[in-house]
Amino acid sequence: MRGFLSSAITQTPSESQDAFRGLSRSRRTKLAKAANTTLIKADQWARGDASAAEVTTALEHAFAALKAKAAKKK
Repeated sequence: MRGFLSSAITQTPSESQDAFRGLSRSRRTKLAKAANTTLIKADQWARGDASAAEVTTALEHAFAALKAKAAKKK
């Protein structure tokens, strides 16, 4: 039990990851499908957990597209 001897590692998610976590489940599912990944992997990415590079880039592009669509709608 040496876990208490190591320093605490905190995950710092980006702004897009924080905003992704604020979306509804159905919206997150749609973005995950657009990024060709699962909702589980998308939620792990949003928490700041380690994820594959292609999943990360695909989710960032899908979320950027959603933000652009929302900005265009206003």
